[in-house]
Amino acid sequence: MFECLMYLFENYIHSEMNEMVDSEIITDELTEAGFHREVVFKALAWIERLSSMQLDQNSQSLTEQPIKSIRIFTTQEMQHLDMESRGFLHFLEQINVLNPETREMVIDRACEIETPEFSLDDLKWVILMVLFNLPGREHEFTQLEGIMFDEAGGTMH
Repeated sequence: MFECLMYLFENYIHSEMNEMVDSEIITDELTEAGFHREVVFKALAWIERLSSMQLDQNSQSLTEQPIKSIRIFTTQEMQHLDMESRGFLHFLEQINVLNPETREMVIDRACEIETPEFSLDDLKWVILMVLFNLPGREHEFTQLEGIMFDEAGGTMH
């Protein structure tokens, strides 16, 4: 499912397309690309849930003051997100890329992905997808992209 989400993100969501593409057309294209219909349906449902979370966040009145909290992970979350991933989430909160609300969105979306092994790199892509879909989070999205590419290739001087 994660590969299908990445394909969707790179080819539909992350592109500068302004037009909405019919889900049947996307399903047909993805099955032609080799993805199973069940996986495509799960990926589209994942994206739909992400969109509904965006609407939920927009309807809530968030305080301007940063909220100090400690996140206790459930056993299921700890099985899906290893210590390195949980530490990265904490780091992103410390540098204000994530706030408690966006952190919870990321954890929810990450734990929804069915995969035997979910890596830190997978988590980074989930975070990018979440931030990309939230209006007003362009700076945080760009900041995370910078972190990801600095780690991959080193900082250019």
